[in-house]
Amino acid sequence: MFRSKKSILFSSVAVLALTTLQANAGGFALREQSAYGQGSSFAGIAAGGALSSMFWNPAAMTQIPGKGFEIGASGILPKVSQSGTASVPLPGLGYTGGVDNSGVAALVPSSYVSWQFNDRLWVGMGINAPSGLAVSFPQLWAGSIYAQSTEMKTYNFNPTVAYKINDWISVGLGVQAQYMKVSYGNVAVAFPSANLTIDGNGWGYGWTAGVTLTPLPKTQIGVGYRSAINQDLGGSLYIPPGALAGGTPGSLKATLNLPDMVTVGLRQGIGDRFTLLGGFEWTNWSRIGTTNVYQPNGSPLLGPGGAAVKFPFEYRDGYLYSIGGEYIVQPGLMLRSGIAFESSPITDQVRTPRIPDNDRTWYSVGASYKPPQLRGLSFDLAYSYVQVKSTPLNVSTAAGNPWAGSSTYVGDASSHLSILSFAATYRWDDAAPAPRHQRITK
Repeated sequence: MFRSKKSILFSSVAVLALTTLQANAGGFALREQSAYGQGSSFAGIAAGGALSSMFWNPAAMTQIPGKGFEIGASGILPKVSQSGTASVPLPGLGYTGGVDNSGVAALVPSSYVSWQFNDRLWVGMGINAPSGLAVSFPQLWAGSIYAQSTEMKTYNFNPTVAYKINDWISVGLGVQAQYMKVSYGNVAVAFPSANLTIDGNGWGYGWTAGVTLTPLPKTQIGVGYRSAINQDLGGSLYIPPGALAGGTPGSLKATLNLPDMVTVGLRQGIGDRFTLLGGFEWTNWSRIGTTNVYQPNGSPLLGPGGAAVKFPFEYRDGYLYSIGGEYIVQPGLMLRSGIAFESSPITDQVRTPRIPDNDRTWYSVGASYKPPQLRGLSFDLAYSYVQVKSTPLNVSTAAGNPWAGSSTYVGDASSHLSILSFAATYRWDDAAPAPRHQRITK
């Protein structure tokens, strides 16, 4: 058992800035940035429809006249059951072979504001949490060596500008400033049990761009881009007394290469009440590769036993395909629905129980309502059920898993999520009372 500690950090601490099973866009990203978009499984969201569309495509801001803001939140309720066996079990110490639910419920907020300066120019700001959430595990369970409780949060600030070239084409551009904070724990000493801990934080920067096209009166096409962000992190490693010698506790630094993303959306009106929605998204997860962690002097950070800390994520690119529709039931009330298939960037070969992500299917419904007695105010509500494909886990050198150390873990995970989102939007240009017509008398 103590020999297995030589590879604790090499094989499983590698979640310094990541570890979040239920980040809901594959890997550890969060897609819950729009209650309006979630109601159709995000089909067509890059083509516009709501102020929150600017998260995917800043050019969509030109569809919102005047001044407005949107504020929303998504409640995420994950259920992630895991079971498995390890080559080095821990009987007699509260050891359990499985975990009833390693997912952690979370509330994800988002907000947007835009201001139309003239008939051509808009400026705006989005504040989001593009990555985050957490996982939670018992101190001692079959996969302790490869998964313990971890939390990660991000805060992204995205000022944008959009320009309407003419009635059928608009363009947008923005910048991103993203703060990341991480707290990580992992079993380092089994007798008695104690966790090593890693805390880190830092900033990364990027940009956004997009274009919207309206080639026909009822046809809207949008293409949006969110750039890659290299997240520079600084922090510290704590190794408890009794762990194997050879580690280098103290300050650390690392650069995490987050992916860029392209989103394409289509909104096609059919008749007076129905709009067909379609979407496609590509996320460049393959750029994350393997991340190394260093001491301040540039030497590799060493874990218990002297193994260099590496993050062998080795993900592939992720894809999302979605289709949906929305229907105007009556003035002020719109219903929508959608379905999406998402291919996970995490393959069988590199999967661990800390992030047992797999391909998933989204089923969503939503509604928008504008109370006639509250001018300028509207509400969006959405619910999604996300079914994750049954997930095998094999963390072993025989399987070629780069996270594997001298001990192995073989198991499976069964996951699904419920997501409830709500947003309120206020537009000043809708809030002014209708002008009264002056009676003309002789």
